[in-house]
Amino acid sequence: MIVYGGDWNPEQWPEDVWPEDVRLMREAGVTHVSLGIFSWSMLEPVEGRFEFGWLDRIMDLLAENGIKVYLSTPTASPPPWFAHTYPEALPVDFEGHTLYHGSRQAFCPSSPVYREKALAIVEQLGRRYGGHPALAMWHIHNEYGCHNGRCYCDTSAAAFRTWLRDRYGSLDALNEAWGTAFWSQRYSDWEQILTPRITPSFTNPGQQLDYRRFSSDALLDLYRAERDLLAKISPDVPNTTNFMSGLYWDADYWAWAEELEVVSTDQYLAGELGDEAHIDLAFAADLTRSFKPGRPWLLMEHSTSAVNWQGYNRAKQPGEMHRNSVQHLARGADAIMFFQWRASKIGAEKWHSAMYPHGGKDTKIWREVVALGELLRDASDVAGTTVKADVAILLDFASIWAQDHPAQPNTELKPIEIVKQWHAELWKLGITCDFAHPGADLSGYRAVLVPALYLVDDAGAANLERYVAGGGRALVGPYSGIVDDRDQVRLGGYPGAWRDLLGVTVEEFFPLRSDDAIELTGGGSGRLWSEVAHLTGAEVLDTYLDGRPAWTRHAWERGAADYLTTLPTGEALARVLTAVCAEAGVTATGTPGIEVVRRSHQDGRAFLFAINHTAADAEVPATGTTLDGTAVDGVLTVPAGAVRTVREAR
Repeated sequence: MIVYGGDWNPEQWPEDVWPEDVRLMREAGVTHVSLGIFSWSMLEPVEGRFEFGWLDRIMDLLAENGIKVYLSTPTASPPPWFAHTYPEALPVDFEGHTLYHGSRQAFCPSSPVYREKALAIVEQLGRRYGGHPALAMWHIHNEYGCHNGRCYCDTSAAAFRTWLRDRYGSLDALNEAWGTAFWSQRYSDWEQILTPRITPSFTNPGQQLDYRRFSSDALLDLYRAERDLLAKISPDVPNTTNFMSGLYWDADYWAWAEELEVVSTDQYLAGELGDEAHIDLAFAADLTRSFKPGRPWLLMEHSTSAVNWQGYNRAKQPGEMHRNSVQHLARGADAIMFFQWRASKIGAEKWHSAMYPHGGKDTKIWREVVALGELLRDASDVAGTTVKADVAILLDFASIWAQDHPAQPNTELKPIEIVKQWHAELWKLGITCDFAHPGADLSGYRAVLVPALYLVDDAGAANLERYVAGGGRALVGPYSGIVDDRDQVRLGGYPGAWRDLLGVTVEEFFPLRSDDAIELTGGGSGRLWSEVAHLTGAEVLDTYLDGRPAWTRHAWERGAADYLTTLPTGEALARVLTAVCAEAGVTATGTPGIEVVRRSHQDGRAFLFAINHTAADAEVPATGTTLDGTAVDGVLTVPAGAVRTVREAR
């Protein structure tokens, strides 16, 4: 079964609406709802006084109607009494401002009293509903770190010092790691160490990097505490917490995924991306799938139409929600869920679209919600299948955090944007890719791409070398391999970590202004960056017009590694990626605007998803039967703006 549904917030509505909601859910084909995400003040209106009667009735109503529940712990939004009684637990921003109650996430992740009160409500929920017939999974917290991913208060500073003691053991080791000999920053007492705060000039890069690591770990520790408590109470009930893959970069989701039974995420269309917004959705789906390779994942939230928080909140065109949903299904999701079930008439999200809109049933949204429910029911045998990719992109959160420091050769060199650009070109070429941590097993990939990995530790650097030595093909982008895991420069010439692997030594960086371009002999241009590179074994595949190397290739034992000294744009990047993938045995088969992805079972059954993002009909090679039983013999016609799924012939 493919799970279908969304967040349900019945506490926002009179009780006589609840049965109507459930009836409508059944009409739409809803199988699951997320429940109780922001209900702490309803469940514990006064500290220590719990009121579960309303939730009992909701849980029973859902069980009676065969709808399962992902029951949330409501700890993402403490109630007013918490902020009033424990103001020391409120978060503080980088500029020293206390962030007060009145929205959500108004707590410091390192606050002991927040942890105590959060676990108290979690225990009450676990003991009351751990055996309820409607309960399918615990939905722990909601979007950890959204709005409060980094707190700079004194409580956080004390917790940071404890974390640093555990990491380094001694002040001498910390001083060495942070390079505190620079600017007279050497610490002589642990108490002198604070969170990174406003300073007259640049903050210490090592301190900033470690604080980002600490902040991710502080949130992860909260998740573990809730998870472990619920596991003791209801050991047979699985759990998840919803990531924000591709939207949020303050949590190291590689580390988080190791702690989760099931990976889930929330993903929303970026309206400002216009005609390529669906490629950004594919990026987020591929990234989410990669956190637990070979396992399906859950789409906990996306939108039926417009959101409320983007400034310009574009409504989805007819059929667009359907295409977005099938994109996630095609790329490995076993659940397609929305925020939210019924559109709110109150609060900050009242203009956020929902499955049941303000306008009721005679609306585009409702008709598409019902049609999507029918499609997912017909695609039930897709559940459990996985996506196999031949290409991987290396991505590391610590590298992104380190490069985020403002003292860089070019602050417009944004690693996330570069990674997205490379992924987008692969999408256009029809090549499905995974993402991988630099230390992950890369042996199953034909090609490994490294668009923007400024920081890499010794293990990650050696891992890529072993991959290439074993016969793999790699492509490394500029300003990669530059520093170690302490954000200290690798000396001896850039790109330090992979200088030998790439057969190139870079003498100096020559950043470009945002409106400049550097022409390439092979066609097209590069932007934002250029280098003076000298060959130490590599061959030149393309140059700047002045003859300097722009693209090189170096044979390394059984494999080869390519290097770019600039950021090719558009057709130039497509030319490089096509060539590298072809050398690795991966053929570009893309048709402009047509998305084709395959999911398969271990027993050989496979499903081909074809999504037409254009205004013209398209043809896709396929053999098998569509979900409605229509035979496909070699060619599948996909109407403009439509999706088709084929159960492929074995």
